[in-house]
Amino acid sequence: MTSLNIVCPHCNTTNRLPEDRLGDNPHCGKCKEEVFDGHPMTLTSANASKVLNHTDMPVLVDCWASWCGPCKSFAPIFEAAARELEPDVRFAKLSTEENEQLAMQWNIRSIPTLILFKNGKEAARVSGALPLNQLKHWLEQQGV
Repeated sequence: MTSLNIVCPHCNTTNRLPEDRLGDNPHCGKCKEEVFDGHPMTLTSANASKVLNHTDMPVLVDCWASWCGPCKSFAPIFEAAARELEPDVRFAKLSTEENEQLAMQWNIRSIPTLILFKNGKEAARVSGALPLNQLKHWLEQQGV
């Protein structure tokens, strides 16, 4: 039986979970919250490295800003994708306003920008707000 490391979206503790039980509503061993709650987790400069390097599944990051109209219109689509596609993909949101250094490090030039990380490394990126079906198709093209 294969186990995966998954970082808790609530307390940032790494949990080792059996891969075949990810869909069984697992809870964090430390904080007891749901590991997959159907909502994107908040990514920050403080937790990004741990989440990206200690999560053994693809992580899709929505880089956004509060003043961005397309970001606001895309937020419910990203939320719906998290509800539908977790636990196959971890969904996370990064505020480029609150995490400027990380946004610069990741070379974010326009928002919204989606970055897919696999094994802690950027695997793909796309800019712009996508409809849900187009987002799912893009993820399929990336092997997710």
